[in-house]
Amino acid sequence: MLIGVPKEIKNHEYRIGLSPAAVREYVANGHQVMVQRDGGVAIGFTNEDYEQAGARIVDTPEEIFATAEMIVKVKEPQPNECKQLREGQILYTYLHLAPDPEQTRLLAESGVTAIAYETVTDNRGGLPLLAPMSEVAGRMSIQAGAHHLEKAQGGSGTLLGGVPGVAPAQVLVIGGGVVGVNAAKMAVGMGADVTILDRSLPRLRELDDIFLGRVKTIYSTVDAIDHFSRQADLVIGAVLIPGAAAPKLLSRKHIQQMKPGSVLVDVAIDQGGCFETSKATTHQDPTYIVDDVVHYCVANMPGGVARTSTIALNNATLPYGIALANKGLKAMQDDKNLLNGLNMHRGDITYKAVHDDLGEQLGLNYKDPLAAISA
Repeated sequence: MLIGVPKEIKNHEYRIGLSPAAVREYVANGHQVMVQRDGGVAIGFTNEDYEQAGARIVDTPEEIFATAEMIVKVKEPQPNECKQLREGQILYTYLHLAPDPEQTRLLAESGVTAIAYETVTDNRGGLPLLAPMSEVAGRMSIQAGAHHLEKAQGGSGTLLGGVPGVAPAQVLVIGGGVVGVNAAKMAVGMGADVTILDRSLPRLRELDDIFLGRVKTIYSTVDAIDHFSRQADLVIGAVLIPGAAAPKLLSRKHIQQMKPGSVLVDVAIDQGGCFETSKATTHQDPTYIVDDVVHYCVANMPGGVARTSTIALNNATLPYGIALANKGLKAMQDDKNLLNGLNMHRGDITYKAVHDDLGEQLGLNYKDPLAAISA
């Protein structure tokens, strides 16, 4: 199969779909790989590195989209990229379709077979291709939050860990999944006073064991969110419903009651955000203020540490990508976990949560994923 790796074009996005090591793996499996010139140079992957791994360097993304049988990316395709996709082509990347009707419509019009990293599963029901970026984003959320608590950044001027004689910052993490646990690890390590809210009692028990009493674990209710958000200096939104739009857990009223200069970091922004006042921002202009509360809602947070993120992502995506290259659509017939990644095929939505959010609005049909590729 001919694999194409275009340079990412989203604002301050320096990750790349395949590292040189991953390219070498595809080539070893008998495939050809095209990489756009300078696609990885910003993170230390030179054109020569890719050529030594067996890739062919091409000058334009148009050549890649026109000829590749499978496109491997990191972020969702931008409108001009969507318009270059075609039926019979496989797109393998993060998509986050539920909050993005325009991308969904364009992918439907292209007829492409679109596989979303964020909905591929494993045998334990986890999300193995989302997990590494969730780990990165969870850890980065505390770095970002601590920075924006500084007075010069619009924050209250609170040091996350305090100092002897001065209380540390109050950090509220909403959601005890991969993002939440990694955020909590960083916050605890910096000396903050950390509370985690979650709706799963078994998960709260696990978190209590993980942190050995160094964090407060609280069952998430409207009352708990109201109480702890009022006290918080920093709130991390770390909730996820796979493939679906994130629920709005902090209302405008909650935010109006928060301390002036407190900070919200919405890690769920790729799925629409979990705060009522959230709107996507970029690394170039990462924050805005609503009701004296700083909002950090960067939609590609892991792109800020692009080298680490690219390597971590490739470690997870490579086995599934090789299977797709080796077998084509049959790879999804053979692996129900990879099949769960299929979001669009030949103009139909094939992921139920996406259809529930957007199908009626866009007039698109839902088709069972196995039936879709079998047809």
